[in-house]
Amino acid sequence: MNIKTALLGVFLLACTLLNGQEIKSGKFGKGLLNIVGKDSSFTMKVGFRFQLLGRANFIEGGDNNTNFLVRRSRLKFDGFVLNPKLKYKFELGLSNRDISGVSIYNRNTPRYIMDAMIKWNFYKNFEFWVGQGKLPGNRERVISSGDLQLVNRSLLNANFNIDRDIGFQLRHHFNLTDSFIIREIFSLSQGEGRNQTIGNLGGLQYTGRLEFLPFGNFASKGDYKGSDLKREQTPKLSIGASYDHNNNAVRARSNQGAYMLIDDEQGLYQTNINTVFVDGMFKYKGNSFMFEYANRTAEDPIVKNSDGTETGEYVRIGHSVNLQAGHLFPSNWEVAGRYTNTYMEYPILADAHNTTDMYTLGISRFIIGHKLKIQSDVSYLDIAPNRDDIMVRLQMDIHF
Repeated sequence: MNIKTALLGVFLLACTLLNGQEIKSGKFGKGLLNIVGKDSSFTMKVGFRFQLLGRANFIEGGDNNTNFLVRRSRLKFDGFVLNPKLKYKFELGLSNRDISGVSIYNRNTPRYIMDAMIKWNFYKNFEFWVGQGKLPGNRERVISSGDLQLVNRSLLNANFNIDRDIGFQLRHHFNLTDSFIIREIFSLSQGEGRNQTIGNLGGLQYTGRLEFLPFGNFASKGDYKGSDLKREQTPKLSIGASYDHNNNAVRARSNQGAYMLIDDEQGLYQTNINTVFVDGMFKYKGNSFMFEYANRTAEDPIVKNSDGTETGEYVRIGHSVNLQAGHLFPSNWEVAGRYTNTYMEYPILADAHNTTDMYTLGISRFIIGHKLKIQSDVSYLDIAPNRDDIMVRLQMDIHF
């Protein structure tokens, strides 16, 4: 079959498929295509977004560097099948940073799939999610990278987040009073992160989360979006807490980080890793405040071979605090600030640790909300015992 014949076949197939659907294009930021089955038995919204990032690092005692890259590039599909109670979400990552992480445990292939999730509202306020997606960990991680208040997430997230995994989640919410809402989430997952294909290498991962919203829901799910773009007219507050237990984990940051190799890289070290998160979001009339606390511990953080000898590796244990606030002006310019402290332990060395304080000041211009925006920030890093770095970033985000 030659190329012309193949292209003609694809064109005819597309025409045949599209003939049975009603295709609608929405406003900017609402999807490239909004497809509705002719019998309304399914919907599909197709979206695409990317981020362009420029960054300069000034490193004390090291080499200064600049970097320009496509930080993220995502293709998204979501909608429902049969009825609105059975939803789905599928997201592909296309940038180099999105697909990195090739290893023998994912058959040495790029990690294209970000999310592949089915969501079933099977009874009243109960939902059952199955597939690959974000675990109910720290709030900042669950917020989409396209909805962040600053250019990128904090050091707390970089060191302690539990990111995505494959498994199932059971979600429920109820009203304690007319305005006081409580949400409950339980997750059971494989415990090795996204796109793991070899099979379960360690034990399973168990995650639970509770959220309290004493003043009711935020506008447009604003408790999981940076900045108060909806300018809440009454105070809104959400307080959440998560506990994660990764049984017999084989990676240095629970289901993230390097695999803990032993016995001349012929085996994997296993230990129980526990992570606790406490976080909150407050918004009122263009003002926003978010806080997070994370703490990771391990049953035996020092990696050992089968004969008990130490390999020199260890579980990344420690704790972190992140505080972030911003004010959105009527012109849709925002000034935001963030302070993050991280304390990482080095259990292979007595009393060794690494403390980093990071101070960030950001300015953003929201042209069409989070869908089209320009963000910049400058950060000062105080890295113990005696290193000071400066980082400057400029980023543009566009989301169809």
